[in-house]
Amino acid sequence: MSRVAQPRSAPARPGEDDICPVCKSSRYLNKSMRFLVNPECYHKMCESCVDRIFSHGPNKCPIAGCHRTLRKHKFREQTFEDIHVEREIDIRKRIANIFNRREDDFDSLLDYNNYLNEVEDITFNLIYKIDVEETEKKISVYADQNAKAITTNAALASQESHDYSALQAAEREQARLRREAARREEEEERRARAEGRQDIIDRLATGSGDAQTIAQEGRVTLKKRLDKKQAADRQRQLQAAAAAKDATNGSSAIVIKGLKTRKDPGPEAPYDAFGGLKFSNEYHIVQDHYDWDWLNEIDTQIAIVAGGYSKHEFHSRALCEAFSGLGVIVGEEKAEQNGTHNAATIGTAAAVHGGTGAKDVKMEDPF
Repeated sequence: MSRVAQPRSAPARPGEDDICPVCKSSRYLNKSMRFLVNPECYHKMCESCVDRIFSHGPNKCPIAGCHRTLRKHKFREQTFEDIHVEREIDIRKRIANIFNRREDDFDSLLDYNNYLNEVEDITFNLIYKIDVEETEKKISVYADQNAKAITTNAALASQESHDYSALQAAEREQARLRREAARREEEEERRARAEGRQDIIDRLATGSGDAQTIAQEGRVTLKKRLDKKQAADRQRQLQAAAAAKDATNGSSAIVIKGLKTRKDPGPEAPYDAFGGLKFSNEYHIVQDHYDWDWLNEIDTQIAIVAGGYSKHEFHSRALCEAFSGLGVIVGEEKAEQNGTHNAATIGTAAAVHGGTGAKDVKMEDPF
């Protein structure tokens, strides 16, 4: 359906929102006054009027023309300055909790987009009060028929949100530990340098050796101490990273929502050089052995076998030449010569034209 924006009421004049429409109290006289709204009708009134009217149970809305029954526990402070935005946000939250289908539930992206478009039509009708009764009835029927799916998707969304929050907390904890480790490293390095300088000064003051030798030994000692400390720091970082990986069940630090679960690929098929194309004879089958004494003697002649000659190739060529004529239909050949050929004779005609003008090659068996 086509959506047409509905005109909204004119904005309130400055100071109108600071006066309670029920008791006419002004924020100008009471700076601590709090205004509350109820999502049933979104009429605003002060907290004192809410306590006075609704403390003893449900009651009618005191605003003239509104006959909604309101309850005290549903009153809350207004989040957005525009009450229309407040109402639209509440409607969208309510619809999103009911129509919470995921893209994985649909066979194609087009079906999922059509579903989202229908949900947006329902939301639009509620926001601009178009066929409200019919729309509410449609929502109620859908909620009853899909109660199980709604509960399941809500649980999945809650689990994803919980996992994401836990991952963010783990990342913040790791960042805090890294900052603390860096501060400790800087402090230990500063203390090590100060101790090294003090040790050099003490040795020079007592005259226990040459000044240049003492300075060189001090630098070597300081370097060894720092190298040992850096190795210990790297070991602690590796242990912290392993602990963080175990805490997040080995998941990556990058979380991408909405990806489908990928299946593990099956075992790799053997390589086929012909890409699945099979070569088979239609009219004959070549056997491994034929009772032919003259040809079987080839196996004993080293001069022939050493050159790579195979009698199986001879068998295959001889049978192919013997049965090759079975694929030629004389009637089709004559029809092609007379000009009355059809699509079935195109291959034979092309073979005839391709061989026209070529000299015959006589293949002789050297044996």
